[in-house]
Amino acid sequence: MNSENLYESIIGLEIHLQLATASKAFAADDASFGGEPNSHVSAISLGHPGTLPRLNKKQVEFAVRLGLALGSKINLTNTFDRKNYFYTDLPKGYQITQDRLPVCTGGSLEIRVGDERRRVRIHHIHMEEDAGKSIHDLDPHFSLIDLNRAGVPLLEIVTEPDLRSGEEVDALMTAMRQLARYLGISDGNMQEGSMRCDVNVSVRKKGETALGERCEIKNVNSMRFARQAIAYETRRQIELLEKGEKIVRETLNFNPATGVTSPMRDKESAHDYRYFPDPDLPPVVLTQAFVDEIQASLPALPDALFEKFTGEFQLSEYDAELLTAEKSTALFFMDLAQNLSAVSTLSADRTDAQQPLFKAAANLVVNKILPFLQEENQALEQFPVPIVRLAEFVQLIESEKVSASIANQRLFPEMVKQPHLPPLELAQSLGLLQSADVDFLEKIVDEALAKFPEKVAEYRKGKKGLLGFFVGEVMRASKGKAEPKATNELILRKLG
Repeated sequence: MNSENLYESIIGLEIHLQLATASKAFAADDASFGGEPNSHVSAISLGHPGTLPRLNKKQVEFAVRLGLALGSKINLTNTFDRKNYFYTDLPKGYQITQDRLPVCTGGSLEIRVGDERRRVRIHHIHMEEDAGKSIHDLDPHFSLIDLNRAGVPLLEIVTEPDLRSGEEVDALMTAMRQLARYLGISDGNMQEGSMRCDVNVSVRKKGETALGERCEIKNVNSMRFARQAIAYETRRQIELLEKGEKIVRETLNFNPATGVTSPMRDKESAHDYRYFPDPDLPPVVLTQAFVDEIQASLPALPDALFEKFTGEFQLSEYDAELLTAEKSTALFFMDLAQNLSAVSTLSADRTDAQQPLFKAAANLVVNKILPFLQEENQALEQFPVPIVRLAEFVQLIESEKVSASIANQRLFPEMVKQPHLPPLELAQSLGLLQSADVDFLEKIVDEALAKFPEKVAEYRKGKKGLLGFFVGEVMRASKGKAEPKATNELILRKLG
């Protein structure tokens, strides 16, 4: 038996979320990504003697928004501390963070991996500032330092060790990025460093409850790299334990080129960082009214919309996941659903009767609009067809005035070209409307039946499944103009 099957991975994350504020955490410097190296700096963010930090209120608001969305306890009094260590991209020689009294404690976030859904517990969330960036590959002799990022506001979200695989880590990071985007507090762009994580990994034999010694993999900025690093580190630790050796607690770096983790330094303890209260920043004292105001302003969140789409609208979990992946897509679909209710001839309070319309709308967004935008490299806000026209398009299909295949293949592209014309008018001009006219249908049905006399004989001998074959032939011959219900009735009458 493979020894790896005897063990399980125990994984906890420290997620660093860069906040979308205009200015830095404790200075008025520009906090936006990019810019010429060392152009978004000032005497305060560079830590010059005599300068004093001043807290960015927006950072506090964003921290509370995230805490409330995760069901965390908001600590009305929280404090800042200095975390002391020396590195060339940390200009002050310490980082302003929260150690003893963080802004949020507790909470959880649901993840979905395959068919399994469960909650990952949050230990706490604290506010802090980012360090600068060391660049080692632009000069053969020197490391270069860009301090634009120094002082940019961060939230660090520390999870409990509830994760068991790289796939679960991927699911949690994806869910956290999705939540941050819904809340409008961060773009969560891992390529730009807006979201990174440190991964704490230990292993233990299955069935055991005690935690093993952990190692921390620093600054993972890609989910593919996270999965690779976790897989390698798990194997490494299992091999050490199988040889009777001990796991040494240390901080590791992951090299994507080799797929191997390597030691950076011994894992620091709180004692090594010499935390102490920041003497220049008083305690942050929040009022319950401030928290309640933020609570009232929270938007509909991904989990709630997922439940609404699968429950009230009866969409598949696959479609619901795609529609809630981005806030803009979810709001677009909600707007479309409301417009459908407005143009529908069905009773507005009969959601069950309108569910086919919602499913058709989901199909339109998932299979036509999103692929079109991806192909054109456009954002959803740039889609040219107004929502009300899209609602009329769905209603046109559901009322069987235009077949779904013809509508998607011919009418949809024409609507993109002439977005403000009613789809019914476009369908009429293109000759796409389905017809229930008996004279029109009878000629086509007679020709279809005459073309396949042997299949007619088989049907009459009891092979009733051939009805679909004849309907398909009529549809092809009529180029989609034959109205399905009238066509079925006529074929059945002709076949006796």
